Amino acid sequence: MFLENTVNHKEQFGWIEVICGSMFSGKTEELIRRLKRAQFARQRVEIFKPAVDTRYDDELVVSHDANEIRSTPVPAAANIRILAQDCDVIGIDEAQFFDDEIVSVCNDLANSGVRVVVAGLDMDFKGNPFGPMPALMATAEYVTKVHAVCTRTGNLANYSFRKGNSDNLVLLGETEEYEPLSRAAYFKAMKEAQENKTNPEKKK
Repeated sequence: MFLENTVNHKEQFGWIEVICGSMFSGKTEELIRRLKRAQFARQRVEIFKPAVDTRYDDELVVSHDANEIRSTPVPAAANIRILAQDCDVIGIDEAQFFDDEIVSVCNDLANSGVRVVVAGLDMDFKGNPFGPMPALMATAEYVTKVHAVCTRTGNLANYSFRKGNSDNLVLLGETEEYEPLSRAAYFKAMKEAQENKTNPEKKK
């Protein structure tokens, strides 16, 4: 659980909150909820997302449930440092797509007294830690891991299984490209996909 009030008011440092999980787990939904609360409290809020993320809108951060909040698309993490002046709260969506400098950017902002709320995939479609997310989670004060529901078992899902054959690390998509799976279902699906690759006749 994260705290929004500081006990020792002499310490003017901010902090980092990371919201992570698989696709369809509600990461962006939770990010928007926290940022809208800050806006309601009349805090100065800015939201950033990687320019590569154009799935729903070029400028809006939009959740799968169609909740949205205006954001500034940026090509690199360094741009956030420049644009985040005079803010109380900074929100960053799809952090896994940023370069490694996002870690120092978030920490510099927190060290200057800013509350930084970051959302992103903690694992890629291969089940490996995704980009700068592990370092962000390690340096954050608060980490919230959210879960989707496995489409095959109904259990909690924390893996994002890619249905297609593309090996590109970055492949934007929704339910037509990905499905959230539990550990057991993901392991089984990956095993089947590997068998289909090595023995295409078996798929038929």
